[in-house]
Formats: sequence, C-alpha cells, structure tokens
Amino acid sequence: MNRDALVWCLVAALTIAVAAALVLSRRNKAIAAKKQQAEAALTQRLGEADVQLAALRAELQQHQDEHDKTIQEAEEAAEESTKAVLKGSARFLQSLAAEQLALLEEIQRKYGGHSVLSDLLEVSHANAQMARKSQGIAVMCGAPLGRRNRPASVYDVVRSAQGQIRNFRRVEIMQQTGFALKASAVSPVALAVAELLDNAASFSQQGSPIEVTFQRVQKNLCIVIDDAGVGMNDEDRQKASALLSGDFRPRLSHLGNQPKFGFPVIGLLAQQYGFRVDVTGVSRYGGVRAVVLLPEELWTEEEAAPAEDSQVSGIRGAVGRPEPVSRTAHGLPRRGARQVPIASVPDRDGSAPPAAAPEDAGRAAGRSLGAFQRGTLSGRNLASAPSEGSDDA
Repeated sequence: MNRDALVWCLVAALTIAVAAALVLSRRNKAIAAKKQQAEAALTQRLGEADVQLAALRAELQQHQDEHDKTIQEAEEAAEESTKAVLKGSARFLQSLAAEQLALLEEIQRKYGGHSVLSDLLEVSHANAQMARKSQGIAVMCGAPLGRRNRPASVYDVVRSAQGQIRNFRRVEIMQQTGFALKASAVSPVALAVAELLDNAASFSQQGSPIEVTFQRVQKNLCIVIDDAGVGMNDEDRQKASALLSGDFRPRLSHLGNQPKFGFPVIGLLAQQYGFRVDVTGVSRYGGVRAVVLLPEELWTEEEAAPAEDSQVSGIRGAVGRPEPVSRTAHGLPRRGARQVPIASVPDRDGSAPPAAAPEDAGRAAGRSLGAFQRGTLSGRNLASAPSEGSDDA
C-alpha cells in the first residue's frame, strides 16, 4: 500500500513538473516573441530616425552650402569692387605720370639749354617709379598691359626695368646680348624684371651689388639677377614659388596693410605671357638668385649686333649718342660714376640722331633729359594704353 502511494506521488510530481515545464516554455516563447517584436519596432524606429537625421543633415549641408556661397559671392563682389576702385585709381595715376612726362618734355623743349634741367632727371626717375607701381596695381586688378608693335633688345628691356626702381645705380648689367624680345613680351618682361630688381634692392644692403647676366639654356633664354641680400628660408621659398607660379592668386585683402604686389604681379604676368620666374636659387654672394626663363616663343636673335645699332639702343636713348663702356680685366662692364636710367624701352625705327656738336654741361644735361623724357613718354603711353582685344616680396 505504501509502495502504491509512493508511485502515485511520483507520477503526480512528474506530471506537475512536465506541466510546469510546458508553462515555462510557453512563457519563454511569449517573452522571446515580445522581445523580437520590441527589437523589430526599435529597429524600425531607428531606421526612421536615421532617415530623418540624414534629411536633417542634408538640409543643414544645403544651408551651409548656401551660406558659404553667399559669403563667397560677397567676398568676390567686394574683391571685384576693390579691384575696380584700385584699377581706376591706378589708371588715373598712370595718366598723371604720362602728363608729367609730357610736361617735362615741354620744359626741356622750352628751356633746353638750362643747366637746372639736369635736376629734373630725378623728377623723371621718381615719376617712372610711380608709373611702375600704378601699372602693377592695375595688372593685379585685371587691367591688360598696353600693346607694343615692335620687338626690343633684351638689354634695352633690362635697362628699362633698371630705370624704374629707386636704387637703379646699384644694378650692373654685366654683358650685352644679341637677343631681342618679341613685341608681345616686351612690356610684361620689363615690368617683371623691374619688380625683381626692386625686390633685390629692397632686401639687400645699400651699396651691395645687384648683377644681371644673360644665359642661353637649350631653347630658353634666361635673365639672371644676383643680389647680396639676406636670402630666403624654405618657407619663404615655398610661398614665393606659389605666388610666382600664378596658380595661387591671393585676394587684395590678404596682401596686408602695406600690400606687396611684386610677386603676385610677376606670377600673373608669367602665367599670362608664357614665361617662368624662379627665386629659389642662391647667388654667389649668398643672397637670392632670381631667374626669368623665356621660352623660344618669346625671343629671337637681333637683326643687327648691339654695337651696330648703338644709335637707337636703350643707353643711347638716354644720352643721345653711344656711351663708352669701361671694362674690368675680365672683360666685364665697370660701374661708372653716374648712370642715367631709361624708364621705358624705346622703339627702334632705324633712324639715328644727328651728330652732336660740342656743348656746355648744362646743354648736354638738357639734351640727355630730353632724350630720356621722349623715350620714357613713348614707352609709358604704350604701357598704359588699354590693349586692343585681349591684349616682393
């Protein structure tokens, strides 16, 4: 009897355990189903949230793009307005410079024999510097250079550039050259070389030499400028190279309170007219070596040797007749006591001035100034006149 009772108790317990297990299994399944439903709902909500977030991000990016575009347009409008104002001002200064040169020429014609006219060379020189600065600003603001109709000796072009800087007496052109720039390259190369010479003079000690030489490298002609300045570090070279390449064009507002137009202007000219400028070299004096590399498309050999064409070359345009050149033991030109700059490249028409009679010092100075003024005025008018058609650190 006791054994049967025990069996029944075991059967009952087993039945209860099975029932409990079934109930627990159903409960677990129900919980898993609810959890799965909850996860699905959460996943759906997260997906919807992601879609909404993506839409919000897209809308925010659109607003940001519109904001950036508005700012860019405002900056470009301000830049163009500034350029327009500066270009107009620069053109006005160029016209004033031309008027001053015309006035000086008229004074020379009226008082040609007076010794005081020699002092007006300094006025003409200052006027040439002002004209160069205004021309550089105009170029930076998008104004074209004046069109020139005739080629010019490379030597004359460098002499022209020399006459447009303050410390022109420190510049030594160490040799003549039998090459000429084509008409389209004369004005841009003259302005670029003037800016490089001015930069060399500004960043080197007074009295230190600035030497210009010419080298033909394969099919390229190089104008090499060596100074005895402080040189540049790697960062300065990188910045200069970027500016001189013409690929990086800084806004006018980025040029500082005392804006330096030199390298940006050179870069624009080099890119527009197809030559290259490099200032990463070191001169034999430890300063900067600047190289203007002119491809064969921009230059040609002169029709006549420079000595045979002396009556109409740049030096003779300044003094009215050939200058004797004193040379060192190595055959290089020796610096004279006083140089007379020319501020622009004279046109060559093949005509020679009449032979000069003996004159006193005052009349000779007057004749020098007159020739200097005529060449300067002619060149300045060509350089400042708007082109027909398209055409420091």
